[in-house]
Amino acid sequence: MCNGFVDALLKIDPSGQILIAPLQGQTAQQYLPPLPLNRAEWSIYYLDNTHLYQQSDAFIQICHRLGSIWSIFSLISFIPRSVRDKLYRLIARHRYQLLGRRSTCRIPSEQEKIRFLP
Repeated sequence: MCNGFVDALLKIDPSGQILIAPLQGQTAQQYLPPLPLNRAEWSIYYLDNTHLYQQSDAFIQICHRLGSIWSIFSLISFIPRSVRDKLYRLIARHRYQLLGRRSTCRIPSEQEKIRFLP
């Protein structure tokens, strides 16, 4: 799901409003809490000028930031966070069955490299 989400984000955010940092990278180590040892528990994070969001809250904030048609997805914020996060974890747990699995991690193209933080 991570690769698929990054691919989609690069396409729907051509102006580059949202920068991407790998969870194993320097930027993530600087701003995120320690990652769980179990990689299945890793999550999406979104950091703005005031707050660090994770799981469904991160997804909502990203959609809101993208604006346009994507802001419709931010309406799920009316669903209680505990329910949204359970759904997020369920989708994350079954992401390979839902979206397929890649044998390698995504490598940004030369044009995309400016969108990725270390």
